[in-house]
Amino acid sequence: MRCPFCGHLEDRVVDSRQARGGSAIRRRRECLQCERRYTTYEQIEEAFPQVVKRDETREEYDRQKIERGIRLACSKRPISVAQIEDVVDRFEEHMLELGAREVTSDWIGSTITTELRDLDPVAYIRFASVYRAFNNIDEFLDELRELDRFERDRHPSPPAGEPDEPATKD
Repeated sequence: MRCPFCGHLEDRVVDSRQARGGSAIRRRRECLQCERRYTTYEQIEEAFPQVVKRDETREEYDRQKIERGIRLACSKRPISVAQIEDVVDRFEEHMLELGAREVTSDWIGSTITTELRDLDPVAYIRFASVYRAFNNIDEFLDELRELDRFERDRHPSPPAGEPDEPATKD
């Protein structure tokens, strides 16, 4: 490893430990020439598939592009940066598990919308409206109705005559 201070190529490792949740190794090194210390990180280089766009062109997978789209959909919603990063991390894990050399942009959009539907219904609709490129208000309303059914199935209301919350003792 080249020393960032003097450029010497020989060093010794002073300390090694896991970093970034076990996905990297942090190493403290000391240059054998100038004796200054510096930190390096090692991590596996992931081989992400190519993205096939709707017009059949191909481009490299871009994590920042996915994050930007999700951040935009989650704008002014009670969703933390960590939650957005978790969505992207889960998506990338799923994509890598497939082992495919190529994935379509439609598959990416569909997979992300599923993640967002579970996270926040408003963010889901915002993302879906861009990804699905609704052609008219009826398509948008159909999507809203589908989301409403999903939410009702996920959070069913109590049967008639039963209180929403347990009764309190006075």
